[in-house]
Amino acid sequence: MILLLGATGYVGKEFEKVLTLLGLNFKAVSRSQLNYTSAIELKHYLKSLRPDFIINAAGFTGKPNVDACELQKEETIQGNVYFPKMLAEVCAELGIPWGHVSSGCIFSGCFVNQNGTWIAEKNMNQETIRKIANTEPHRLKGFDESFQPNFSFKDGPCSYYSGTKAWGEDVIKGVGEHYVWRLRIPFNEINNSRNYLTKIQTYAKVYDNLNSLSHLEDFVRACIACWVKHVPYGTYNVTNPGFVSTRQVVEMITKILKPKREFIFWESDEEFYRLGAKALRSNCILDSSKLLKAGVPMRTVEDALVDSLRHWRDA
Repeated sequence: MILLLGATGYVGKEFEKVLTLLGLNFKAVSRSQLNYTSAIELKHYLKSLRPDFIINAAGFTGKPNVDACELQKEETIQGNVYFPKMLAEVCAELGIPWGHVSSGCIFSGCFVNQNGTWIAEKNMNQETIRKIANTEPHRLKGFDESFQPNFSFKDGPCSYYSGTKAWGEDVIKGVGEHYVWRLRIPFNEINNSRNYLTKIQTYAKVYDNLNSLSHLEDFVRACIACWVKHVPYGTYNVTNPGFVSTRQVVEMITKILKPKREFIFWESDEEFYRLGAKALRSNCILDSSKLLKAGVPMRTVEDALVDSLRHWRDA
């Protein structure tokens, strides 16, 4: 039996939906049902329930976005660092394997092939990188799981949210048997304030950048497959292969949904951070080939985006 923590959140609800569709035996609990942030209460509950596997979809992202984490630092560090550390220690003590939903927002940039040499570039929002992305995308590649986060407290500057998510990975490293699943800018076909496609359609101005993305159901199915297929424990970038620019996504939205509005972009990073955001944003490309090699394929990001827009609907 699988125990799902954080079942009322955006990602947790998707886990609950997919686990039900797959017919897997699971129990979903929320903080209102069980104070699982208490080691004593959690340990007592796990000893009585004895789950085979735990999925941790709990965490603190801030609402309406990560800017809120800059003001709610205590809640952010509690949800993204202290809780996963405690959960890892309890699971290790009881011999229960588990999976942790982390974030790809702990990276910035990508690798660029310059005359046969791959060079890390943290700032992709520059003309030379844009030109390469448009004309020679094969010259760009993402960070794989062997690289240390470069948008973190250890390698800043970064947002407070990203700093705590990277720290959260550090504190559980080597503690028991577990998966770390990195989610990156979730989207799907359902209109929701947490959905990347909804955000683009509702922003007064759009921030253009290059990124890897994760279709929400694809992400959840891949995470569950890790456990069902018993792939090796460890860290996995769970993103749809490939990358896209925000302008490409806007073009897809315009072509498929035909919204009655004109999309306006921020003129520069300087304008965006002066008027549109409090926290630094992570823009990055991640390499998800480790997941594929483990036997868990995902469709390309372009296919997932087009399919989501063609089936766009309200909740």
